[in-house]
Amino acid sequence: MVYHVQFPGLGLEFTLDRVALSIGGFNIYWYGVIIAAGMLLALLYAFRNAVDFGIDSDRLVDVVAIGTVMAIVCARVYYVAMAPFEYDSIWEMIDIRLGGIAIYGAVIGAFVFGGLAAKWRKIPLLPLFDLVALGFLIGQGIGRWGNFVNQEAFGTNTTLPWGMYSEGTEAYLRSVQVTLPEGMTIDPTLPVHPTFLYESIWCLVGFVVLALYVKHRRFHGQIFLLYAIWYGLGRFWIEGLRTDALLIGNTGLRASQIVAFVSVAAAFLLLVSGLRRSAGKPLMVTLAVSDIAKQDKAGSRFTADALPARAPHGEFVAATQAMNARLAALDLDMPEIEELEDPEPEMQPGAGEPAAGEPAPEETAGTPAPEREEAADESE
Repeated sequence: MVYHVQFPGLGLEFTLDRVALSIGGFNIYWYGVIIAAGMLLALLYAFRNAVDFGIDSDRLVDVVAIGTVMAIVCARVYYVAMAPFEYDSIWEMIDIRLGGIAIYGAVIGAFVFGGLAAKWRKIPLLPLFDLVALGFLIGQGIGRWGNFVNQEAFGTNTTLPWGMYSEGTEAYLRSVQVTLPEGMTIDPTLPVHPTFLYESIWCLVGFVVLALYVKHRRFHGQIFLLYAIWYGLGRFWIEGLRTDALLIGNTGLRASQIVAFVSVAAAFLLLVSGLRRSAGKPLMVTLAVSDIAKQDKAGSRFTADALPARAPHGEFVAATQAMNARLAALDLDMPEIEELEDPEPEMQPGAGEPAAGEPAPEETAGTPAPEREEAADESE
């Protein structure tokens, strides 16, 4: 499907084809391509900076693979569970090529199942959440442009210069899927808020801010909490403008606004508590050990090094390589050297014994001087 998108206030006009290319009659949509590009950039950032969070990149691969798959699954499940219409078949329910995934479902799935995978692969959980949160802001900021190509995730009418109009927005606003706040009316023929753009800008600005702050974090998990607050505040506002919000049953409450409110409140309380506990303490990051099995066998003979979180990236890389080289060179077949106390010197045979005919030292020392003289006279 091709859309003719206009921004009348800016004098801009675009022609968008939702299909990027076709292979053997199978269409690959720009929506999926853009989502994949956002995920790829997020992964590149995560793998480059994993060492700064004490995370081994090789073990991170497994966690990312599980977290990514479950993020997509949970995003679709979240959307289908709250969609304001019924699907004709199970295949239609699982077909995401036409859109229909919920970001909060993806976030929940990624952190829950990614966290379980991290436990399995022995990756520190809170540093992982900090790193992944930054990656999510990249992926969300870029991925929202998939909504632009699909002409979805837009808002109510606006007279602002960047108001957007297309035959896609008009057709949707005339459909029965529209969800509007009570008392609000909308004209399908007028420009609407490009809320996909608002969220994209909000996420990318959030990434820049948190990426600049990351070296100044005070405790593990702080970046994740700041992400939850930043994204939640923006999503609560933007969701109120949208015409396709997912509702909780027949309550009229917008699911994403409820989730955003709860996440912001909970994250704020945990952030305040964490800052109080970490006051005056520099945050130390335990360096990533590449060979966990050998570390476990080494026991007390090997202790992982740590660096302050403020240390530059290059220092983390060099220190991590040196530490893992030390572990690789460690010979586990060599017995541990234990410190022993110096034993008391043994008495030599005959040492300290009086010669024949000589009085014992104790006796001589204890004999009064006059008696010793008498004894000498008698012997003469």
